[in-house]
Amino acid sequence: MELAYLQTPIGLAEFEGDENGLSAVRVLDQEKPIGIIPEALEDAVYQFQEYFEGKRENFDLKLNPSGTDFQKNVWKLLQEIPFGKTVSYLELSKKLGDPKAIRAVASANGKNPLWIIVPCHRVIGSNGDLVGYAGGLHRKKWLLEHESPAKQMALF
Repeated sequence: MELAYLQTPIGLAEFEGDENGLSAVRVLDQEKPIGIIPEALEDAVYQFQEYFEGKRENFDLKLNPSGTDFQKNVWKLLQEIPFGKTVSYLELSKKLGDPKAIRAVASANGKNPLWIIVPCHRVIGSNGDLVGYAGGLHRKKWLLEHESPAKQMALF
């Protein structure tokens, strides 16, 4: 596996993957030297840059995450959540065919290894609250505001 890093407005992104696809994207709180980006990860880093510049809403990457079949099913559903939209854990569990699977869906969501690309930040509580985000609720809030179709204009 190869590694690459990209500084984003909300932390350092660490990419992990190889010619078989991208296996993980994590946000780090510590600094690391950026270094040379391996060829297998160039497209992922480039698409991430576009996302943070507001030029990309969807990712077109070969993905290769590790997980159980259930987790992969949840992650696939997460990728169907449109840019700028949110869904609840209950809605996801209903789409999986089991409204009682909320905790299992939340657990799979929390184990998502592909930060932003598999948009687990678009999942909120049934009451509309921002809940449960491995990267920290401050990042979840930032990402949802970044994707919001109704951008706030600065007064000054």
